[in-house]
Amino acid sequence: MSSMQSDSSANVTFVRPATFFLNGFSNVPHAKYYYVFLALVYFVTVLGNSFIMCIIYLARRLHTAKYIAVFHLALSDLCGSSVLIPKIIDTFLFGHHDISYDVCFVSMFFVYNFMNLQSLTLLVLAYDRLVAICFPLQYHAIVTKPAMFLIIGVMWIVSMAYFSVHVGLLTRLSICSSNVVNSYFCDYGPVCRLACNDNSLNLLMGKICFGFLICLPPVLIIISYFCIVLALLKIAHGVDRIKAIKTCTSHLILVAVFYLPILSNNIAAATTPIHPNARIINNSLTQIIPPMLNPIIYTLKTEEVMQSIKELYKRSKVNTTSEKIMKFSVRN
Repeated sequence: MSSMQSDSSANVTFVRPATFFLNGFSNVPHAKYYYVFLALVYFVTVLGNSFIMCIIYLARRLHTAKYIAVFHLALSDLCGSSVLIPKIIDTFLFGHHDISYDVCFVSMFFVYNFMNLQSLTLLVLAYDRLVAICFPLQYHAIVTKPAMFLIIGVMWIVSMAYFSVHVGLLTRLSICSSNVVNSYFCDYGPVCRLACNDNSLNLLMGKICFGFLICLPPVLIIISYFCIVLALLKIAHGVDRIKAIKTCTSHLILVAVFYLPILSNNIAAATTPIHPNARIINNSLTQIIPPMLNPIIYTLKTEEVMQSIKELYKRSKVNTTSEKIMKFSVRN
C-alpha cells in the first residue's frame, strides 16, 4: 500500500492509511442507471422533506409537540440523505473513489448519527401516540412543547456522544492488510475488518450499536402498541376506536418502512449467502428509501397535515386575489 504512513511503537507497527478506497458499486453491472435512480430519490427526498417542514412551520394548527417530532424526523431524513447520496454519486459516477482517513470517519459519524436520530424519533412518535391514547386527559400536560424540545435535545447529545466514541475507537486500529473498503460509504464493519491488530472491542461496539439502533427501538415500539391495543379494547364506541386507530396508521407505516427492510437484510445476511452486489444495493436502498417515503406517507395519511395544506392553499389564493384587486384599484 503506497499511501501508508507507519510508526513503530514497542514491537508493534501501527499503520494508518492516508486514504481509503471505496469499492462498493465498482463491480455492479449497469450501475450508471442506479446512480440516476439515486439522484431522482434524492431530489424527491429534498423536495418532500422541505415541503413537510414548511407546512409545519407555516400552519399554526401544527405548532404542537407531536409535530415538533415530525419536523425533526423530516430534518433527520433530509440531513441523512444529504450526507450519503451526493457522496455516493460523486464517488462512483465521477470516479472519486479515494477518501482521506479523517474525512472517512467524519462521514461515518454523520451517516450513523442521522440514522440513529431517525430511529429514535420514530420511538418518540410512538411515545406520543401511547400517551395520547392511554392517557388522553393528561396528554397536553405530559407531552408539551418544552418537553418535546428537551427529549430531542437529549437525543442529539446522547447520539453524538455515543457515535463520537463508537467511531473514535476505530483510530486505535492498525489498517495494514488493505485500504479498500467494500462498501458504498465508510461503513463501520468493512473498515473494522481491515484491521491487523485486535479489533474485538470494535466488534463488540458494533454489536451494541446494532442492538441500540436497530433492535431496541422497534421492541419498545411494539410494547407501546401492545399497550395501545389494550387501551383501545376498553373503548366502548367503535367509532372512537376507529378514530384512535387512524391516528396511528401513518406512524405504523413509517415504522414498517424503516425497520422491516433493515431487519430483513440482516437476518438474510446471517442465514443465507448473499452476493456482494445484492447486499450493497439492498443496504443502500434501506438507507435512502425511507427518507423519501416518510413525507409522502405523512402528507397523504395524516388528516391534520392535509387540512393544513388546504388552508394554506386557500389563504395564498385569497392573498393573490387581494393583491390583484389592489393593483387594479391603483391603476384606475
